[in-house]
Amino acid sequence: MQRRGFLQLMLGAGAALLLMPIQALAAIWNKAAFEATTKSEAVKGLEIPAETPSQEIEIVAPDFAENGAVVQVEVRSRIIGTEAIAILVDKNPTPLIANFMFSKGAEPAVVTRIKMAETSNVQVIVKAGDQYFSAVKQVEVSLSGC
Repeated sequence: MQRRGFLQLMLGAGAALLLMPIQALAAIWNKAAFEATTKSEAVKGLEIPAETPSQEIEIVAPDFAENGAVVQVEVRSRIIGTEAIAILVDKNPTPLIANFMFSKGAEPAVVTRIKMAETSNVQVIVKAGDQYFSAVKQVEVSLSGC
C-alpha cells in the first residue's frame, strides 16, 4: 500500500509541474486587448498612450487578397530597441490579431497569416522603450475570412 500512495503522490506532483507553464502563459495573456471588439479598445488594452507614424516600419502584405481567410503579412521594424510588434485589423470582429514580444538581440521581424473580415487597414504598432510607433497598409479583400 505504501508504494501505491507514493506513486499517486508522484503522479500528482508531476501533473502539477506540467500545468505550471500553462499558468505562466495565462498570466501574460492580455485578455482585455485580445477580446476587444473595437480598435480603440484593443489599443487601450495594450496600454498605448499615443503612436507616432514611422517610415521605419515595413509592412509587406498584398494590395488585394482574394480570400480573407488567409492573408500573409510580413512586418519588419528598423526602430532601434524594438520590444514588441502588435498587428491590428480595423474591421475585424476582434481587431488585435497578434502581439509579438522580442528579447534583446532578437531581430524584430515576423511573418504570419491572418484572417480579414473585409477590406480594411492593417495597422502595426511597434513599442521601443516608452515610445510607440505605427504604420498602416490597406488590404482589399474580395471574400470574407471571418
